[in-house]
Amino acid sequence: MPAPRDKSPTSDMSATAPESPLPTESVPPAASRPWRDEFLATVKLAWPLVVAQLASISLNATDVIMMGWLGPDHIAAGSLANSLFFTLFLGGLGLVSATSPLIAQAIGARRGKEVRRIVRQGLWAAALFTILVTPLVARFPIAFRALGQDPVVSDLAATYLSTAKWMVFPGLGLVVMRALLSARGDTTVVLWVTVLGIFVNALGNYALMFGNFGLPRLELAGAGISTSIVHMVMFLTLLGYVLFHRRYRRYHVLARLYKPDWTRLMQVLRIGTPISLTILSEVGLFGAASILMGMLGRAELAAHAVALQCASISFMIPLGLSQATTVRVGLAFGAGDRAGIGRAGWVSMVVGMGFMLVAAALFLFFPQRLVAFYLDAGDPANTRTLALAASYLGVAAAFQLVDGAQAIMVAALRGLSDTRVPMLVAFAGYWVFGMGTAWLCGFVLGWRGVGIWLGLAAGLAFVAIILTMRFIWRDRLGLTGAG
Repeated sequence: MPAPRDKSPTSDMSATAPESPLPTESVPPAASRPWRDEFLATVKLAWPLVVAQLASISLNATDVIMMGWLGPDHIAAGSLANSLFFTLFLGGLGLVSATSPLIAQAIGARRGKEVRRIVRQGLWAAALFTILVTPLVARFPIAFRALGQDPVVSDLAATYLSTAKWMVFPGLGLVVMRALLSARGDTTVVLWVTVLGIFVNALGNYALMFGNFGLPRLELAGAGISTSIVHMVMFLTLLGYVLFHRRYRRYHVLARLYKPDWTRLMQVLRIGTPISLTILSEVGLFGAASILMGMLGRAELAAHAVALQCASISFMIPLGLSQATTVRVGLAFGAGDRAGIGRAGWVSMVVGMGFMLVAAALFLFFPQRLVAFYLDAGDPANTRTLALAASYLGVAAAFQLVDGAQAIMVAALRGLSDTRVPMLVAFAGYWVFGMGTAWLCGFVLGWRGVGIWLGLAAGLAFVAIILTMRFIWRDRLGLTGAG
């Protein structure tokens, strides 16, 4: 059922830019698409987003590798800084990602004017979040020392954060532009801009971190500058595409940007805040698991890091697919097509499960080969860590399916603007059921690292089952407008 038309006095009424009715969106009714066409549409929309997520990992890996060239203290400082900084950034990412279902719903309902209002208020939300959190970043070094971190590493981390903090607004603005482009099925440009970012980041790091091309050697401060520059370049590239491409010019997304639209801004914040807290809840679970691993010993912590990196790479596939899921469900919801909502959700689930079955098989049958990419199997000092990492991947194989399922189902529910209950389910699943199981199995029963990973699997399974049932009962619960 399409959302009601907004008749608030904050609608764009100024003569500053044209407000003539926009052409209707050329989105065919979802009910006219058989399952095969829905599958093809989902894959076409999702594959560039999946590759873009994998490319994003490459961008982060470039930073880690080049920090390692500076020395162990520098890579430790970069990791320490990112442990808090990017967790905070993910909170903002969740907030502005509310624009994705809202834009898709507006396009599905053929309300072009609402699209530009949502985009503008997404940028407002990004600016407000930046204003609030940037001063906090300056206080991170104090927190590092209070947590007993090495003073040298803390000072180096502060150097990185002093320049990296300027990536927050362009990074969040990038999410808003991606939401608009994805809702219109224009995801290939998102992929190419992400690939562009990898090269810009590598070049910026090479020039600024190491003093090449006649520039000063800034080391970690240079890495932070490069990070900020690359996000600004990607944001401005997508913004320019939206402003000048004939398909998007009619939206006038920057017209009267200075003028608040409180109705739409509050809608973005109301839907986005639970998304933000859900993301932070899941990230926090894995962060807490790392702390528990550290209590067991260095070998367990190192093995956990290796296994988690493997699982993170495989998760990029359902993560990219989930972005397409939100769009497909949102389009059907905006068009008032309840059957289309079901098709969009279940097709994404089948595609996601197919990918995760392959990942599970790799983790189950080839764990030693996978962990050998990260640790030298010929070094006797790594023998225990390699064995532990392989055992953790055995558990990770079991939770690949539930990890993918919870990502797809939470995205499908976001397409219906259903974010509050999934947030509560995430809190209960991750922190009560998941962390409780991890403590019980890891420490009370003495299963150590394997027990902690079983806790992660239990938490993800709890969330996946509950959210899947909620999507099944979506009509009964009134999430689609059905009584």
